[in-house]
Formats: sequence, C-alpha cells, structure tokens
Amino acid sequence: MNGRLPHTERSDARDNRARILAAARAVFGEEGLGAPMRKVARHADVGQATLYRPFPTKQDLIAEAFDEQRRACRAIVRDALADPDPWHGFRSLVERICELHARSRGFADASMAAFPEAMDFAADRERTLRAVAESARRAQETGRLRSGFVVDDLVLMLMAHRGLQDAPHDAGLRASRRFAAYVIEAFHAAPESDAPAPLPPAPRLHLGLANEQPS
Repeated sequence: MNGRLPHTERSDARDNRARILAAARAVFGEEGLGAPMRKVARHADVGQATLYRPFPTKQDLIAEAFDEQRRACRAIVRDALADPDPWHGFRSLVERICELHARSRGFADASMAAFPEAMDFAADRERTLRAVAESARRAQETGRLRSGFVVDDLVLMLMAHRGLQDAPHDAGLRASRRFAAYVIEAFHAAPESDAPAPLPPAPRLHLGLANEQPS
C-alpha cells in the first residue's frame, strides 16, 4: 500500500489541476478576469489551498488556463501572413480574432491588457499587432484595404467588440461574426462597382427593440 501512495497522490494532483483549469476557463471565460480565485476553487470543488498549490498567483492560473487560446492566436497570425492573397489574409485575421475573443471574455480581457496581472500576454499582444501591421501593409499594396488604415483601428474595433460579450453565448458568437463583417466592409477600399459581400445573419439579442422590424 505504501508503494502505491505516491502514484495516488500524483493522480489526485493531476485530477485537481485539470478541474482547476477547466473551472478557470469557465469562470474567467464568462465573467472576465476580475472573477475571484475563490470562485474558481468553488467551481472546481477544491479548497483554496489546493488551488494555490499548483497556481501560486492568479497570473500563473490565467497563463495556463488560456494557453490553448494563445496558441490559436499565434496560428491566426501565421496563417494571415502566409496567405498568398493579402486581402483575404487580413480579412481572415480580423474574423478569427473576433471569434476567439467572443468565445471567452477572460481571454479577451488578457489580450486587450484589460487586466494588468495578465503580463504573460504582453508578448502575444505585441506579436499580433506587428502581424496586423504587416498584413495591413500587404493588403494596402493590393489597393483593397483603405490606405488610411492603422493598427490602432483594429484595437478600436476590438474595444467595441468587447461589448458583445454581455450577450448570451450563442447570440454573442453570431453577433461577433456580423460585427466583423461590418468592420471588414468599412476597412475595404472597394471600387463603387463592387457589391458588398452578404452579411452573416443578425442574431436576436433581446434588447427590447431587437425583434421589431424597421418600417
């Protein structure tokens, strides 16, 4: 029995760690990074001491909980720069970053520096902005992206996009796609002869007048 005890302890620690990370993604994803650590512990059904053992600080927990999203963001950047069609690459970057942010309020907070403790995200943020600048430069050279576009325009767009996170999850994702389509259309330096691409369906956000049709 003594020989099996260390293995049991390691197994319990792995299980606790997995539950804590899943709870952090759920709690921070829904409420943002301002949610307290005790709420994560409660959601994971562990004591606070058990939570702080593998994650001594909130920053440690945030960095590991959103590691998958960070890797996804890096892939979005790589794909945009590798796209042989610069305008398509730029559009795809905007669409996919919006969707990534729409799926998790916590990741959006960390990415946008809305939570100072998420310092590990600073390098990702700088990498993404450099990629946006390079992708935009290439798209502008094709004449399909407005010549006046600057990286701050994407930051402004993502700040506005964060407001969609108050919507229910599924409606928020649909709203994010429609929002991204509007923004891309605004960024597009299309000639007047080009018809705009059709927008994704509008979600029902239930804000009082959302179900009324314009007369």
